[in-house]
Amino acid sequence: MMDWLGRATIDFTTSPTPLGLSDKDGKATDLLRICEKTVPPCQLNPLLFNGHLQTVWTATKAHGPPIHYKRRIFAAENKAFDGTFAVDFAVPSAAEEEVDETLPPRTTYFSEAELSAMGSDDSRPMLVILHGLSGGSHEIYLRHAIAPLVDSGRWEACVVNSRGCAKSKITTGLLYNARATWDTRQVVKWLRNKYPNRPLFGLGFSLGACILTNYLGEEGPAAELKAAVVCANPWNLDVSNKMLESSYIGHEVYLRTLGSKFNGPLPPLSSLPPNPLKPDSLRALATQHRAEIEKYNADVDMAELFRVRYLYEFDRAYQCPTWGYPTEGAYYRDASSVDALLSVRVPLLALNALDDPIAARAALPLEEARANPNVVLCTTSLGGHLGWFEIGGGRWHAKPICNFLNHMAFEVDLNSIRASKEVPEPKLSQFAGTFDPASRRMRLKIAP
Repeated sequence: MMDWLGRATIDFTTSPTPLGLSDKDGKATDLLRICEKTVPPCQLNPLLFNGHLQTVWTATKAHGPPIHYKRRIFAAENKAFDGTFAVDFAVPSAAEEEVDETLPPRTTYFSEAELSAMGSDDSRPMLVILHGLSGGSHEIYLRHAIAPLVDSGRWEACVVNSRGCAKSKITTGLLYNARATWDTRQVVKWLRNKYPNRPLFGLGFSLGACILTNYLGEEGPAAELKAAVVCANPWNLDVSNKMLESSYIGHEVYLRTLGSKFNGPLPPLSSLPPNPLKPDSLRALATQHRAEIEKYNADVDMAELFRVRYLYEFDRAYQCPTWGYPTEGAYYRDASSVDALLSVRVPLLALNALDDPIAARAALPLEEARANPNVVLCTTSLGGHLGWFEIGGGRWHAKPICNFLNHMAFEVDLNSIRASKEVPEPKLSQFAGTFDPASRRMRLKIAP
């Protein structure tokens, strides 16, 4: 009954011995207690009583908190992933703001003088944000989440736009995938160099949550972030894809919307918005960058790419030949972040809704969360995919995100976070090899 009235049930999953931390006053605490303290009750709009309604309601919201950005273009340092990508830095609004029609709203480029002046010795916390599939810094769910932090004047923030997204240009045939951690890694290193005293934090949404988790798993104890939040991570991409394919709505609404635009309403679902998730699909993204893909990526069959209708067809036509995967299933299994979660060595709060039609409940890493004291998986019984709409249009997910990040940045002793990275690895059987979560493989002890 509570769910029908919009009051979602909240559950926490973590290790029996959660990560121990210290407040700045020296008081001992742990990651679970911090999460329980910073995650408020989840009271959602009772008229949006299931995951589909919460998810598609996003299409009705044409605006959100205004966040202003200035864009810096980075050239990739890793030549294996050559090209450029755009990072948008949150800035105060100007009295007379220049409008650049080639960029998303409220976004302009840094001037040459501003670029040269970037860098500081201040100790303000800095948030690195990753958006969802084919999105960008302009996304409403993202702006709802970071607006309280940015508006407080206590935080700095930047959004790493996936290549080709948010009206950014690509200079090679590379877009991005769910294992695309290299641009994030470069930005974090650049921030550490330019702002040596700023504690860095991470925030990822949907596909960006998958990328951020993979990044943290790959970095392990060397991760430069002090703490992170991942929101609506699909976790096991293979399972989530199969769950979507198994239902009519999943296949003909979500997979089709993410893969290509509808050419009209679907008769049985005509009451739904024609494009409930995003104004741009992956096929539209490929169309925007067609010249570069044709010029630089000879492995892609362009005729096949522009015939795609569903997300998995795009992955088969673009991701597989670009990255060398034999099938889209192989890509999904390799790019999933469920195993990478085991290697995370910084405090991580993961938010998921159990009725999320895209990040399937069956894909949630419950056992992995129980095995890692650095992780707390917080689930709500309602919320959809990046929905969590409250009465009046607010977004619940903004509250735990801001509360948790503020608590970690201003109330927790950051030295205790650094010391907590050295977590003993699980004991292995004398007959086993070594399981490497970042590579998703057991390295067996094989006699010569």
